[in-house]
Amino acid sequence: MSRTLEILDRLISFDTVSRNSNLELAAYAEDLLKNCGFAVTRISSPNGEKTGLYAELGPAGDGVMLSAHTDVVPVDGQDWTRDPFRLTREQDRLYGRGTTDMKGYVASMLSVAERAAKANLREPLKLVLSYDEEIGCVGIQEMLDRVAPLVGQPRACFVGEPTEMQVAVGHKGKAALRATCFGQSGHSALAPTFVNALHLAADFIVELRDLQRHYATNGHRDPAYSVPYTTIHAGVLNGGTALNIVPDQATITFEYRFLAADPAPAILRAIEEAGERAAAAYRSQWDGARIEIEQYNAYPGLDVPDTDCVIGLAQKLAQTNETTKVAFGTEAGFFSELGIPTVVCGPGSMAGQGHKPDEYLALSELQSCDDMMDRILRDLSF
Repeated sequence: MSRTLEILDRLISFDTVSRNSNLELAAYAEDLLKNCGFAVTRISSPNGEKTGLYAELGPAGDGVMLSAHTDVVPVDGQDWTRDPFRLTREQDRLYGRGTTDMKGYVASMLSVAERAAKANLREPLKLVLSYDEEIGCVGIQEMLDRVAPLVGQPRACFVGEPTEMQVAVGHKGKAALRATCFGQSGHSALAPTFVNALHLAADFIVELRDLQRHYATNGHRDPAYSVPYTTIHAGVLNGGTALNIVPDQATITFEYRFLAADPAPAILRAIEEAGERAAAAYRSQWDGARIEIEQYNAYPGLDVPDTDCVIGLAQKLAQTNETTKVAFGTEAGFFSELGIPTVVCGPGSMAGQGHKPDEYLALSELQSCDDMMDRILRDLSF
């Protein structure tokens, strides 16, 4: 594992918080992979400030794909007691931003790539590194039309988000939305004569809460999740400019995270109907009252059928008999939608360490990941 630790030390030193470029890290990974004989393709972001990588080694064929993102969440406002962009080893813990989410897995990927260069491969090893996953799987969505023809149809894909090396076969999908509520501006002394956009927004939030209760009591349920039903959450409310002015506009940023059994189009229709109900109540006072709803981002869920052969393969390679489902979203759903059998399996605990100050990865978890990588390499070799 010493080589994996050396690579991880370099990866942590790159400040790849999503607002920053990842080009230096990508160049480091690209050089390492090319030196191992991989064919490497850069897949740049539209503005050229970031890039993903696709790398492949071995004969033509299906093979196995390993996937990870290179960005990390910010450290702003967090009380770190160690330099977040310097790998610090203390006993059985490796501290640094991204050790768990998910540069530990990236280091293990690059380490096995070096070992693959010396192996007698009968199938290809395929690697995908993305950017901007932490802001809603944005990077993989920008990359996907160029990635799809390159990767083909691997017989298995492992997305290495932290699962404590358990085989995760599901997570909810997510949609992020913005509701703009339109009312009338006027002097607050005459407030009852105008439609207050914040009141409209408040009534819409009540509608969203009612819709949440509907899914909690009448929607589908999956006990494998800690919250076993589809959720609707309002996160940000903005509106108004001064206390003595009736606000004519307010915005609500909200989301829904949905089970596969609750189709996203039906949820969106229910939300739009809720917005129309909230606005309609004000039109007798002003016929311009309305709520415009925009979905500005989304990613698919993952729901691997129990009969899918990738589960048994993943359990064998990860040395576990169990499966799990995770609360957080990943890029796995995008690969699954391409018809690639995909699971999530990686070192670390999202609940325990991910996104937290003094983020760390246990050495034992990284060793387990390296062990799984060795088994993948043997599976691909003569």
